[in-house]
Amino acid sequence: MKQAVEHQSDILVIGSGAAGLTLALHLAEKAKVILLSKGPLSEGSTYYAQGGIASVFDEGDTIESHVADTLVAGAGICDEAVVTFTAENAKGAMQWLIKCGVPFDKEEHITNEAQPYHLTREGGHSHRRILHAADATGKAVQTTLQELAATHPNIQVLERYNAIDLITSRKLGRAGNRVLGAYVWNRSLEQVETVKARFVALATGGSSKVYQYTSNPDVASGDGIAMAWRAGCRVANMEFNQFHPTCLFHAEARNFLLTEALRGEGAYLRRPDGSRFMPDFDERAELAPRDIVARAIDYEMKRLGVDCMYLDISHKPADFIIKHFPTIHSRCLELGLDITKEPIPIVPAAHYTCGGVMTDLHGQTDLNGLYAIGEVAYTGLHGANRLASNSLLECLVFARAAAMDIESLIGKIPMPGSLPAWDESRVSNSDEEVVIAHNWHELRLFMWDYVGIVRTDKRLERALRRVTMLQQEIQEYYSNFRVSNNLLELRNLVQVAELIIRCAMARKESRGLHCNLDHPEKLEHSGPTILSPER
Repeated sequence: MKQAVEHQSDILVIGSGAAGLTLALHLAEKAKVILLSKGPLSEGSTYYAQGGIASVFDEGDTIESHVADTLVAGAGICDEAVVTFTAENAKGAMQWLIKCGVPFDKEEHITNEAQPYHLTREGGHSHRRILHAADATGKAVQTTLQELAATHPNIQVLERYNAIDLITSRKLGRAGNRVLGAYVWNRSLEQVETVKARFVALATGGSSKVYQYTSNPDVASGDGIAMAWRAGCRVANMEFNQFHPTCLFHAEARNFLLTEALRGEGAYLRRPDGSRFMPDFDERAELAPRDIVARAIDYEMKRLGVDCMYLDISHKPADFIIKHFPTIHSRCLELGLDITKEPIPIVPAAHYTCGGVMTDLHGQTDLNGLYAIGEVAYTGLHGANRLASNSLLECLVFARAAAMDIESLIGKIPMPGSLPAWDESRVSNSDEEVVIAHNWHELRLFMWDYVGIVRTDKRLERALRRVTMLQQEIQEYYSNFRVSNNLLELRNLVQVAELIIRCAMARKESRGLHCNLDHPEKLEHSGPTILSPER
């Protein structure tokens, strides 16, 4: 019999992208941190983010303008106080990244020493305010921060670990309602271990893997949202799933994203016959917010009965394209596409979860000691649609806010007492992995068909019936067999799918990323969709 393994730390950070790394690095100066990564440290959505990070650096731009653009993109249900808080703290967060060594692009001929950075513009923005590192900003942020974390004496990195569930005082029958740690699965040793901590932070990213087609890496399976829900936290706005308009349509590049900055620098969207179509849908044409562009592409594909539309930047000088988009140019060349000479086949793909675990301005959830930061959280910043390049910004701003809050409390919170070890005395190894594979495929397919870019009441009812049946099957399986990566992810995804469907059914209008053909109009008065678990 294996001996139970228990780790101990002041703070357990679950997730190793921009949000998790930023929080860990800020707290490590004063506390011990365990940083949990489901795969290799770099394998998260941050690494693949191309476009950049929005922040007011240009003298002609203002915080008020950034706020206004975010509110417009959010289609009337952003929390304006949160939007203002984020925009006001953006520059400080960016200056911290610059101090850490993130190599943001600078102007070729610097005329302003106080503002030497090249700023680009993306859909929905009224000014150039996107700091970037060519077309691989996320990679630059991720690699810089993870190198700092990997060498910090107060940060213990646990790679290839899945978080299973949060441990709370209520679950253990103890006084109060506070998070005490988590059960985690060591994928390398295939054993469940325990982590106890004064504070736990969820930085697990979104849940786009619930859809058949996604731009996200495989780890984006809604783990933090599902764990927080099971622990008694409210979630909000799960119906607002952002579909990125331009994902490369190619058999060998299933998840390759084509950054919004391409359109910001003048790329056109074209039909197969070469004609442009975005001016027919919105006066902002290719620079309209993502929800409008994604629906336009989806509409044209269905109207014409074709597999894809095209993104064309070939009318720009080749040197300009290669300099600004080296990653995209190189990857497309590998696939036989020269973007300096020909248009790129594209389709929309699930990209970003605008809803999530409800938090305050410090990232605190409904559960004492539990924080949620980044895509896993619902802060009120994004409303019904996320403005381009506000995602990494949210990670940074709220990680820093959470760090300050935890620092103010850490001396008042004792280390939890002994926690019970994981009990697997009544389970066995599964000999039916095909059940997981089948359920996985069924879930992602019906979510794409019934709860995708365009929805109807009947589609949502069908989806709810199917997800309820799957939940029963998966819970029975989970109760009888030892855990595995695929089982844990499927359990979380089916929970997140239910939350998405229930939120979508509750919203009797079309707004932002939620388009229901049975309720095509926008209600005069609306707000976030909030779900509360049974306690």
